[in-house]
Amino acid sequence: MLFESNLKSLKKVYQGKVRDIYEVDEQHWLIVTSDRLSAFDVVLPDPIPKKGMVLTTVSNFWFDRFSSKVKNHLSDINLEDIIKDGQELEIIKDRSVIVRKLKALPFEAIVRGYVIGSGWKEYQNTGSICGVALPPNLKQAQQLESPIFTPSTKAAVGDHDENVNFDKIIDLVGKEIAESVRDLSIEIYKQAAEYALQCGIIIADTKFEFGLDENNEIVLIDEALTPDSSRFWPKDTYQAGTSPKSYDKQYVRDYLETLDWNKKAPGPNLPQDIIDNTSMKYLEACERLTGIKL
Repeated sequence: MLFESNLKSLKKVYQGKVRDIYEVDEQHWLIVTSDRLSAFDVVLPDPIPKKGMVLTTVSNFWFDRFSSKVKNHLSDINLEDIIKDGQELEIIKDRSVIVRKLKALPFEAIVRGYVIGSGWKEYQNTGSICGVALPPNLKQAQQLESPIFTPSTKAAVGDHDENVNFDKIIDLVGKEIAESVRDLSIEIYKQAAEYALQCGIIIADTKFEFGLDENNEIVLIDEALTPDSSRFWPKDTYQAGTSPKSYDKQYVRDYLETLDWNKKAPGPNLPQDIIDNTSMKYLEACERLTGIKL
């Protein structure tokens, strides 16, 4: 397990909720995906075994699958050419990528195909999600007629992301980029969801992040369609009107909801069975989607 990386050979420039970022050179970063788990925007004290390997493997699978549709941030530099220390390399090799430095867009591109989570709560109160009006009398976890784009502004570590309407995204980045990101996000989600169904997984919703390269072209960055950035449900047990079983961190969120915790740092420790079961869920999702057993 890796809660936090501490490479001596490179300078760490940023630590996010899950990822540690190091400077390789003026054009590239090394991203190490740890086994940290965040819930309700709080990093929990217990790592989830092999979680970082799962996120890296699954993201790389999708980056490759959609490479003809959208550029991604992966570089062609080999990890072994940058990390010369054998011990350091062994620690990070299955959970790291070297990526191009890009200008990140200041919002998260969220696509929802089902009504669940904060979207379900908002729908119950307003009949809409992020300003998108929805039909009346939808059930919890019900599939929408077509996926909707419900972006949020990105928060600092420890703060909560804020759902916003599409006009706010236009204000932030302009109409052309906003519409391109929206359309691309929905298209990738639809194709990924169709593929995942064949693997026995429903992708209920997902979060993408995009950046711009030196030519102002849109590039998919961060992670893609992982159990951290998406809700994955087993197809065979799914039923609208309930909170479905999941392959993602919703399992941990459901446990945390039973505690007397104010959802602020520090987060509570997790029981061993919650840790083990979460790890198994992530590993199963990875194997089902990619065919790779970690």
